[in-house]
Amino acid sequence: MKGKMAGSSIANGRMAARAFTAIVGGYAAAAGFVSLLARVAPIDRAEATIWAMTLSFLVYAGLLLWAFHETRLARVAVAIWGLAFGTVGILWLLGPAL
Repeated sequence: MKGKMAGSSIANGRMAARAFTAIVGGYAAAAGFVSLLARVAPIDRAEATIWAMTLSFLVYAGLLLWAFHETRLARVAVAIWGLAFGTVGILWLLGPAL
């Protein structure tokens, strides 16, 4: 009886971690990616922002779906959080847009 309870709580913890990574990390990754895209796009700043924000819905939805489709939680976490921190780090290195 104890074995089933322990396994259930581990599975619940993994699902909570996957959901947190998908929702929060996916949002951060999508926001960082489209912000970087808008920053480096070779078109007018306002137009680049509009295109990037439109694309952000697709990026976020794709990350959410992939996070729950992929079987390995570690791969999901590394990919999503790596994209989030990587793009935000690049934006930080680029400095403010003038």
